[in-house]
Amino acid sequence: MTDNITKEIYDKHASSWERREPNSLSDFTGRPAVFKLCGDVSGLKILDIGCGEGYCSRALKAMGANHVEGIDISPEMIELAKQQEKSNPMGINYLTGDVTCLAYDDNSFDMVLGMFVYNYLTVEETEKSFSDVYRVLKPGGTFVFAVPHPAFPQIKKDDSPPFYFDFNNAGYFSSRNQRHHGEIFCRDGKQLPVQMVHKLFEDYFNGLSSSGFTNIPIVRELGVHDSHMEIDKAFFAPVYDIPLHLAFRIEKNG
Repeated sequence: MTDNITKEIYDKHASSWERREPNSLSDFTGRPAVFKLCGDVSGLKILDIGCGEGYCSRALKAMGANHVEGIDISPEMIELAKQQEKSNPMGINYLTGDVTCLAYDDNSFDMVLGMFVYNYLTVEETEKSFSDVYRVLKPGGTFVFAVPHPAFPQIKKDDSPPFYFDFNNAGYFSSRNQRHHGEIFCRDGKQLPVQMVHKLFEDYFNGLSSSGFTNIPIVRELGVHDSHMEIDKAFFAPVYDIPLHLAFRIEKNG
């Protein structure tokens, strides 16, 4: 099952993901833009699904969120998040949990954040998670999530990018719902294993619609910009001007 595969990956490599400052490629190219897409979170009750070791949960709390809950399928990642909460208390609650079956009451949260979690789920599992996100959001609540850009995996490993998925020349349409292995690099030299169950653009829109969302989402295509090149040209240049991530923001009708 997908959740077991994901759990094994992150249990095994949990300590490599732990950080307090931006380190991996997507800490620069993805997460800051997604936080901006969240808007003003002051006073909000937020659920961070697929929270890992708590990087985004801590950021949301620092941005002014009133209450943050973080869940992840990996007990090892949750343990790291709890250790950081213990050493630097922010009032964040972390639980081991399944993003396709959220253990929360209906209409519980002002916002749900899903940062690079849906690349580990099949199309069907993603739709199931979207439905549960819709259920736990309050009327008027906001769902923000980010995924690898569906067009990005055509990049091959021998191009030496700091982020890739091995598609083995698989086609965009024919590889739908197939799992592909990859890596994302860190500026400190670490290479972290990641996976992607490939989805089409339409899968995200159709999944949101079938889950109850009726508004048109805001969508952002994210990648390396000139500001990143000024930080570390050698690190970011191999994926300059390439679509790396997609970010979505959509509201539940009030």
